Amino acid sequence: MSIPLKSPSWSSTRRLFEQKLQDLHKCNNLSHVKQLQSQIIKQNLHRDLYVAPKLISAFSLCRQLTLALHVFNQIQDPNVHLYNTLIRACVQNSHPTLAFSFYFEMLWNGIWADNFTYPFLLKGCNSLKLVQMIHTQIEKNGFLGDIFVPNALIDSYSKFGELGIKAALKLFTVMEDRDVVSWNSMIAGLLKVGQLREARKLFDEMPERDIISWNTILDGFVKAGEMEEAFELFQKMPQRNVVSWSTMVMGYSKAGDMDMARVLFDKMPLKTLVPWTIIISGYAEKGLAKEAIGLYDQMERHGLRLDDGSVISILAACAESGLLTVGVKVHDSIERLKFRCSIAVSNALVDMYAKCGSLDKAWSVFNGMAKRDVVSWNAMLHGLAMHGRGREALNVFSRMKMEGFQPDRVTFVGVLCACTHAGFIDEGVEYFYAMEKDYGIVPQIEHYGCMIDLLGRGGRLKEAYGLVHTMPFEPNAIIWGTLLGACRLHGATELAEKVLDHLLELDPSDPGNYSMVANIFAAAGDWDSAASARLRMKSIGVQKPSGASSIELDNEVHEFTVFDRSHPKFDKIYQMLNRFGQDLKRVIHPEDTTLPIECQ
Repeated sequence: MSIPLKSPSWSSTRRLFEQKLQDLHKCNNLSHVKQLQSQIIKQNLHRDLYVAPKLISAFSLCRQLTLALHVFNQIQDPNVHLYNTLIRACVQNSHPTLAFSFYFEMLWNGIWADNFTYPFLLKGCNSLKLVQMIHTQIEKNGFLGDIFVPNALIDSYSKFGELGIKAALKLFTVMEDRDVVSWNSMIAGLLKVGQLREARKLFDEMPERDIISWNTILDGFVKAGEMEEAFELFQKMPQRNVVSWSTMVMGYSKAGDMDMARVLFDKMPLKTLVPWTIIISGYAEKGLAKEAIGLYDQMERHGLRLDDGSVISILAACAESGLLTVGVKVHDSIERLKFRCSIAVSNALVDMYAKCGSLDKAWSVFNGMAKRDVVSWNAMLHGLAMHGRGREALNVFSRMKMEGFQPDRVTFVGVLCACTHAGFIDEGVEYFYAMEKDYGIVPQIEHYGCMIDLLGRGGRLKEAYGLVHTMPFEPNAIIWGTLLGACRLHGATELAEKVLDHLLELDPSDPGNYSMVANIFAAAGDWDSAASARLRMKSIGVQKPSGASSIELDNEVHEFTVFDRSHPKFDKIYQMLNRFGQDLKRVIHPEDTTLPIECQ
């Protein structure tokens, strides 16, 4: 007769919790995790080496690293699995230094790293040198044979530009075994540094491909603007998913081919919120309000609810094109559906209204925000600055500081633009030099560009020219072009010639530069020099394209060029332009009856 052995007392308790504990590491609801932790402590399982890693993972998902550390500190003899879990938690919560600290503590305690330790550590590497150090440890401890580890190395190397890619390729070449993940990681790395042809060559050499392989190379061609080759790849795909279709719709939208984007969108067998957002944003960015609103209504009829990402994408497209109609439609939906606006969504609304010129609505959203961040203040400040309300913009800057927000580099671009458009030259100069002195922000090229514009518009051309030469980096074409524009404004022919020489070194094929210098000479009555500039332009075979502009009419943004009558609504466009001309003449030069205002 056999006598049944008595199980340890904790085994029955564990069975009671087994179902809940099994998925604990996936839970991201802090309240639920804390409730379960209380039960775990009551059952004295909080020091259990099976339970503790799950608790650490759950707290990590909830962005509660302090609580995860507290769980770890309760364990007297942590094993490698527990250390690995904590290292991953530190990396997930953006504390890579702490992750490496626990790695060295683990080694100090005589616990050897395993094949899971290094991939977690690699995700926390913020420099190529650190990846190389880990690579040395991996090689020394014999883990290159575990394909999971070299795959993680390739992925990490690929984050660090050309040098990183060289190291990744070297490792990839000597790997004895490669799986589809190895190939996919290497192709993705090559695409990151713009080596499209090398990536395609590797793709063609793959012994087997999965859907990720196809989508990765497809995305590379789309981002490079190579839509013909992208379409060929798309047609060859043995299977497609929503990512494949969405990538193609995005590519054609960015290329301005909304007809092809719509054809593919309509053919999609399954449409999630992502492709709907892409196509609506595409129409909005091109100023096609009717199509954007029509699809937006269809999306709502299909029962798809907006999320933060979709709202922000559509509003950003509206801000880019100045298409207020669609932006208002999205805002109406947010209010109707009682959508809980995050700070990011509210910021996108402020930015959209401000860039579309609806500053009262921008103020309304801004003032109604329960919480604001630096981006909120920057959006309001930039909106006021770009519409010439410089004093209000600077008041926003003062309020921002009074409420305890630290200005950043973007803030000062707005501040300097506000001073430029309002003509506050001395104030602008003070703000520029206060950036580094009072706020510890080193001016970047965009700040210098604002200063050149500020000084140039104010007629302080020598000062502007001197500032260009004292910049800590090489001035680009935008800097020189801004100064050339100031020369035209003030008829500074001698300086204009010097500036043109610098511009031609950077971009000799831009016809606008020659044309502007010719106009400067013509305005000064120096017709010989004007003709010389025109001849110089012709000698290198460049032509100035017709100037283009756009106008919103009947809820659509229409683009037209000088003397263009090809648009089906050209009569209405020119009627509106003529009204603008009459209004501008009355405001700017009411006494001058010679100004040409009629649009032909």
